[in-house]
Amino acid sequence: FRRNQEGIITSNPRRQFCRITNVLPVSNKMLKNSSAQLKLPKVTKIQAQEELNTPLIPGLNDDVAKLCLASVPRHCFPLMGAVCKSWRSFIQSEELIAARKEAGKSEEWIYVLTADAKLDEQRWQVLDRYGEARGVVPPMPGPEKAGYGVVVLDGKFLVVGGYCVDFGKECVSDFVYQYDSRLNRWSQLARMNIARCDFACAEVDGLVYAIGGHGPNGNSLSSVEVYTPEKNQWTLIESLRRPRWGCFAFSFQGEVYVMGGRSSFTIGNSRLVDVYNPKNRMWRELKNGCVMVTAHAVLNKSLFCTEWRNQRRLAVFSPDDSSWRKVLIPVNGSLSMNFCFGILDGKLVLFPNEEQSLCQTLLYDPDAAPGSEWHASTLKPSGMCLCSVTIRV
Repeated sequence: FRRNQEGIITSNPRRQFCRITNVLPVSNKMLKNSSAQLKLPKVTKIQAQEELNTPLIPGLNDDVAKLCLASVPRHCFPLMGAVCKSWRSFIQSEELIAARKEAGKSEEWIYVLTADAKLDEQRWQVLDRYGEARGVVPPMPGPEKAGYGVVVLDGKFLVVGGYCVDFGKECVSDFVYQYDSRLNRWSQLARMNIARCDFACAEVDGLVYAIGGHGPNGNSLSSVEVYTPEKNQWTLIESLRRPRWGCFAFSFQGEVYVMGGRSSFTIGNSRLVDVYNPKNRMWRELKNGCVMVTAHAVLNKSLFCTEWRNQRRLAVFSPDDSSWRKVLIPVNGSLSMNFCFGILDGKLVLFPNEEQSLCQTLLYDPDAAPGSEWHASTLKPSGMCLCSVTIRV
């Protein structure tokens, strides 16, 4: 079957690869070694309880200590998490995010998956809102992979499913990995019920949805499953009305929207939009979706995307009234443009691909006065941008 686009938050889906654990039986040894690297040092239950009962900072009330810890610059969190279990627990908590927001200390970083053709490698680069490099995410274990989903959840991002090629054979994965941006480390989560690639993936109200795609035998899927973080569990829910693959998903007002890609009931790319309501557990359809999407992102309750046939304009979808409008991208020349999208500081980021290396990164501010929406940006990852996610802590 032909690979199309992947359902991830902000992406150039045609070229994305990353490193995830292999699922082939022949690679069990490598899997075991990779998993071992993710384990924390063992401590007894008594030691763990004593650490949690110890004051965060000796001599200070815990409320005051939490304000002190929350005021530390974000790049220090991985080292702070290694001090003791109580510090690590606080750094991973929602309480930290609330305290930093109240104190005006929140920092927004963008994580960009890039490819370097010369070095033949991919890596996640970290940039702050000013374009300053904040380092590189540790490599994910396992061989290169494509067709996966990426979602942001509670200060972390998840890499879900996908497929890899090993010994000349394509292997579809049910593995799920989580990167903790505060502790700068990877961990493995519960595996999906069904291995899948080229599927739609989105976070909605704290839950992660994996929708459709291709299965282990290349079969198209209509199945849908949802991940509950508190239980570390995937649960199968109501299926799509038809198999669908190469699509993407996003959330709006507590509902899941699935757009683009192909379905078994259409010739070519599908214009149908599947919408799932978790409250009544039912799917419904809209009929004016975007097709052949090369990049997409959600900002200010609107979907921004570019289509393969016209990559010099933004197509902007408003779920409120299911309407579309076009925005011209200010680029010169007659070359075909290809961008990867990101979100930073309430603005849409357009990273140019390697074929337009002389083109600057662009920022689009939907709230700016008419005529002043577009600006050049200093954000410049090294290598071609494959996808990006934004995390505010």
